[in-house]
Amino acid sequence: MRTTITTLLLAVITVSIASDQVPAPPQTHPILLMNATIHPVSADEIQRGAILFEKGIITAIGRRVTNLPDNTETIDLLGKHVYPGMIAAASVIGLTEIGAVAVTRDFSERGEVNPNVRAEVAYHPDSEIIPVTRSNGVLLAQSCPTGGLISGTSAVMMLDGWTWETSTLKAPAGLHINWPNMGAVRSGYFRITEEEAAKRREETLKKLDTIFEEAQRYLVAKEAADQSGKIELETDLRWEAMLPVLRREIPVFMHASEVRQIESSVEWANRQNVKMVIVGGYDAWRVADLLKKYEIPVIYETVNSLPRRRWEDFDTPFTGPVKLYEAGVKYCISMGTGGASSHRNTPYEASKAASYGLPKDEAIKSVTLYAAEVLGIADKAGSLEKGKDATLMVTDGDPLEITTQVAQVYIQGKKIDMSDRHKVLYDKYKEKYRQLGKIK
Repeated sequence: MRTTITTLLLAVITVSIASDQVPAPPQTHPILLMNATIHPVSADEIQRGAILFEKGIITAIGRRVTNLPDNTETIDLLGKHVYPGMIAAASVIGLTEIGAVAVTRDFSERGEVNPNVRAEVAYHPDSEIIPVTRSNGVLLAQSCPTGGLISGTSAVMMLDGWTWETSTLKAPAGLHINWPNMGAVRSGYFRITEEEAAKRREETLKKLDTIFEEAQRYLVAKEAADQSGKIELETDLRWEAMLPVLRREIPVFMHASEVRQIESSVEWANRQNVKMVIVGGYDAWRVADLLKKYEIPVIYETVNSLPRRRWEDFDTPFTGPVKLYEAGVKYCISMGTGGASSHRNTPYEASKAASYGLPKDEAIKSVTLYAAEVLGIADKAGSLEKGKDATLMVTDGDPLEITTQVAQVYIQGKKIDMSDRHKVLYDKYKEKYRQLGKIK
């Protein structure tokens, strides 16, 4: 009986949080956007330019596009701007809906070691958060598992689609590891002494080394079995999930923010010979030389936040990106995995960094091109170039300005429904005050 009630409750909640927007069909005819200010991001802007895309791919971009294919739809965007779609790196979009409702949270599995967890198969394409997020120009998201020591693999998802299969752009994007605390913890919730922290740290790192040693042995055995053609090796899904990491095909996304965490995780990654991306990176600018030396990118989280130490300047988190930029470290800006709904504010994280020294063109790159490079999708997204996906947005101004409105977005050439829950509520309560005579 309890199981039946739980199942019914889950069904009711799932229906109640499903969005009403209908996913767009594939692009059926060529589309030309003309007379707009085109911002390729990877090159200089084009005044009164044009961009042509067909079957979801950009086929021409420039001051003028001629020799149009038959049946081309021409859209005059005089006074508008065209930018590549923004990217929410290190998010839990599609994996959670309501923080207080456990059945809507699907970003963390039980247990400490879950390399075989795949974020894309848990992705909920009908989330109400998705239309709200893309209405602000964020069109791609890296959906990440969290929790435990090894959380699983993330995926880059397009914020439109009927199912997780049709929404997936790249999977796996990388394996996620949560680096242990390197010192004492003193918070309002719990306290850990230096001695306790050291003991936990040693136990955790020993476990992590053991896991990678076992995975490495599995890789050797698998390669031997493949070569011989006679040896049968029992498949282990945990180690199978780690093979792309051991082969350096995808990186480890290392969640580490404090100096000692970053330094020790870099030493560990070099010892294990794996590619790595720092996620969080609050103190990354303090060890910029180390990161630059080993060409380790940073997903810098929550620019618009408070300092973490009493002795730090108030603008310490605001200036992290410009310090990484000046040091020559590859980086991008993210809202982090703290909540899915916050990623609609991704452009304002970049604008905060711009207001504290990051050049304006670098700020827009930090949530477009640089994010695509860090996530390994720069061949498809992040800038407006011939041959890349037509994943872009049409705005009435600079997308980093809070007053700018996103008029229309396209994902792989598909014209996306721009309605969302926020707009419905806006129209509803605007009508309320109209009926009350407060507005006309």
